[in-house]
Amino acid sequence: MSRSYFEEGALVGVLTPEPIDRVLDYRAPEGGCWLGAFVEVPLGPRKVLGVVWGEGKGDFDPAKVRVVTRVLDAAPMREEMREFLVRAGAYTLTPLSQMLRLATRVPGLSDPPSMRKVYRLGQGEADRMTSARARVVETLVEYGGLGFTLSELSSHAGVSTSVIKGLAAQGVVEEVDTPRDAPYLPLDPDRPGKALTGDQAAAAEALRKGIRAGVYGTTLLKGVTGSGKTEVYLEAVAECIRKGRQALVLLPEIALTAEFLTRVEARFGTKPAEWHSGVTMTERRRAWRMLGQGEAQLVVGARSALFLPFRDLGLVVVDEEHDSSYKQEEGALYNARDMAVLRASLNDAQVVLASATPSLETWANAQAGKYARLDLTARFGTAVLPQMAAIDMRLEDLPSQSWLSPTLTSEVAARVQAGEQALLFLNRRGYAPVTLCRACGAQVGCDHCDARMVEHRFQKRLVCHQCGETKPLPETCPVCGAEGKMAAVGPGVERVAEEAAAVFPDARIAVLSSDLFGSARALKAQIEEIASGDTDIIVGTQLVAKGHNFPRLTLVGVVDADLGLQGGDLRAAERTFQLMRQVSGRAGRAEKPGVALLQTFQPEHPVIRAILDGDEESFWRAEAAEREAAGMPPYGRLAGIIISANDAASAFDLGTHLARNDGPIRDAGAVVYGPAPAPIARVRGRHRVRMLVKAPKGVALQAAIGRWIGGLKLPAQVRLSVDIDPQSFY
Repeated sequence: MSRSYFEEGALVGVLTPEPIDRVLDYRAPEGGCWLGAFVEVPLGPRKVLGVVWGEGKGDFDPAKVRVVTRVLDAAPMREEMREFLVRAGAYTLTPLSQMLRLATRVPGLSDPPSMRKVYRLGQGEADRMTSARARVVETLVEYGGLGFTLSELSSHAGVSTSVIKGLAAQGVVEEVDTPRDAPYLPLDPDRPGKALTGDQAAAAEALRKGIRAGVYGTTLLKGVTGSGKTEVYLEAVAECIRKGRQALVLLPEIALTAEFLTRVEARFGTKPAEWHSGVTMTERRRAWRMLGQGEAQLVVGARSALFLPFRDLGLVVVDEEHDSSYKQEEGALYNARDMAVLRASLNDAQVVLASATPSLETWANAQAGKYARLDLTARFGTAVLPQMAAIDMRLEDLPSQSWLSPTLTSEVAARVQAGEQALLFLNRRGYAPVTLCRACGAQVGCDHCDARMVEHRFQKRLVCHQCGETKPLPETCPVCGAEGKMAAVGPGVERVAEEAAAVFPDARIAVLSSDLFGSARALKAQIEEIASGDTDIIVGTQLVAKGHNFPRLTLVGVVDADLGLQGGDLRAAERTFQLMRQVSGRAGRAEKPGVALLQTFQPEHPVIRAILDGDEESFWRAEAAEREAAGMPPYGRLAGIIISANDAASAFDLGTHLARNDGPIRDAGAVVYGPAPAPIARVRGRHRVRMLVKAPKGVALQAAIGRWIGGLKLPAQVRLSVDIDPQSFY
C-alpha cells in the first residue's frame, strides 16, 4: 500500500513538467508533505514546480539528494487526477511530464496567498476623457465586470499605470482590496428553469437519474438544432450541484460562452467559473484554486478545462461533441471528447455528449449500447425546422466572378425587404484562396510552407493559414515580374461580402470570421449585435454554425455546398453533412419558419441528398457500413506518425528506416503505410513526412507503437510525433 504522507527527510519522488520524462528523488521538507502535494524543487540552478508522485526510488547517491524547497499553498493533486494523467498519457503516447504541464497551466501558482488590489469599472465620471482613458473604460466594459490587476489592465488597454490611477482617483475605476482568490458565489439549483416540453422533461429526468446513481455513464443527447438540448443538460447540472458535486461544460468555441453564461445566470442566479483564452490570468488562477478547494461548482470552458483540479467532478457535458476543435493538434495530441469519457470514468461521473449531428464514433457507441441515447425530435416552442432545398448551379445563369446565384439573391432580397435576416455561408476565410499571375500562371505561396497564401482584403495582406506568415499584396509578379497581372481566384468569405454589398447596397452586412477579431470579447460583441437584429445579412464561415441563436434569421444560403466533398479525407462526407445540417439549423429558431438553400453542382451526390432529405439515421448507417467494410474508425484503429526535419531527406530517411523495421507493428496484426510527403509537405520551414498505422479494432496499438519507436535515437533537428486516432491528415 502506497504512503499518503511523508515526514521530514523522507525520500519522495517528484514529477515536474520539465522535459525530463522521469520522477526525480528529493527529501521531504520541514513539516513533511502529502502525496500529490504541489511543491517547488531545485533543478540545476533553477527552482521549478512539481508534484509529489510517490515514494522516492533511492537509486541515486543519497548524499546528493536535495530537499524540496517548499510546499505550495494549493490543494494536493487527487489520486483520480494523477491516474487520469497517467492513463491519458499512455493512450496518446505523450510523456507524463508533458501531461503534467497541461494540468499546471495556471499563472502565479507558486505565489503565496495575500490580498491584492483589483480594478473594476466604477460609478464616477472623468473630468475629461482622453483616448487613453477611453481605452481603459472600453477594456473594462468589454470584459463584462471582471477584475484586473494594475499590470493586466495597463497591458490590455495599452496605457501606463498612471492613467488607471488617475481614473481611480476620480471614481471612474474602482480600486478594491480583495483576497487573491475569492470563492465563487453559490449557484442555486432550485431556482426555476424554463418550462420543459414532454420529451425535454423525460430526457432531463433520465439525466438526473444518472447523476443520482453516483456512478459512471455516458449519454448521447441528440436533438435537432433548436430543440433545447442546453435547457435539458442544465437540469443535469442542477442535479449535480444538489448532490454537492462539481460540473464541467465544454464548449467548442469561445464565442459561444457569452450567450451560454447568460443562460446559466438566468437558470442559477449567478455566473460560473470560466476557463479559456479569453479570460484574464487573474481569473484563471482563481478558477484553478477554487475548483481544487471545492469553492466553484460549475466551470464553463475550452478543451483544456478537462485538466483542472476538480475536488469532486460529477458531470462533464461536451456540447457540440462532433466539433473538430475538440482535437488538440499541437503538443499533446488528444481528443477532449474521448478524454472527457476517461476522466468521468475515473471520477464515477456522468458524461453528456450533446449534438444535433453526432460524430460517427459517438453514434456507433450508442448503437452498440456502450452509451445511452436520448433524442429530442422537435424544436422548442413555436419554432419549426427549416425547409431544405438545393439550387442546381448547372442551371443558373451566373456572370463571371459572381458567386451568388440569381435564385439565392432574390430569396435574400425578399428577406431583407421583410425586415428579416439572411445568412450567406462559405467555409473559407479571407477574400480569395489563390492569388496568381495572369501572365505566367505562378501562384503566390508561403515562403515557409507548401501552401498557397490567402488574400485578406480587409487587412490588405496575404496570409498563410498554416503558419500565420503575412506579406503585402504584390503589385508585380514575384516570378516573372509582370506588372498589374496579379488576380484573385476563387471566393473567400470577404469576397462574398463584397458581392453582397454590391447587390444589396442598402443592406446592413456583418462578416463573421475568426481572423477578423482581435479578441474573443470583440467577437462576442459582434455576435450579440447580430442577435439583437442590427444586421440584415450575415456573411460567415463555420464560426456561425456553432450554436448561435439569431431570432430574426429566416434564410440560410450555403454558397458552396460542394467545398467539403473535395479531397480524400476519411471524414469528408461526415463533416460536410454535420456542417450543412448545423448551419441550416440557424434558420427559423423563433416564430417565423426558416429556409435553407444549398448552392451545389452535385445535387445528386449522396451526402447532399441526405442533407436535403433529413434522413440522418440512414446517412449514419450508410457511412458506418462503408467504414466498417474498409476497417476504418470507429470499426478499426489508426495512428498517424508525423516526422519533420529541416531537410526532406532526413525526414524520409527516418520514415524509410521505420517502414523497413516494422516487426512490432506486423506482430500486432497492424500495417504500416508510407512514408509519403504530407499533403502540406512544408510548414514553418520544416519538411513533413507522414506514415499511417492501420489496425483491427482489438489491437493494443499503443503498446506496438511503443515497441516500434521506443529505442529510436532521433537525429538532431528531426522530430517525430504520434497522433492516435488522427482527425486531420494534412
